Amino acid sequence: MGILYTLIIGAICGYIADVLMRDNGFGLIVNIIIGIAGSFVGKWLYGELGLNINVNPYWLKDIIIGATGAIVILFLVGVLRGTRSRRR
Repeated sequence: MGILYTLIIGAICGYIADVLMRDNGFGLIVNIIIGIAGSFVGKWLYGELGLNINVNPYWLKDIIIGATGAIVILFLVGVLRGTRSRRR
């Protein structure tokens, strides 16, 4: 059940980040990978900044942290690719 939970939360986080960062055109599998990696980045980032989210359903906290980390990853990928300055 843990792997299924990770995949579902990763897919949701990756989708949210993809939509908020102007739909970068990555597919579902890449969005899941970015969402899972974003969970690790978000957890690290929130820990370093000393931020704590108090949300009642535990899965909502995981989605917020994972989406934040995925947005950071997509931003850094965009900066490295040089595509953030272009408008669609």
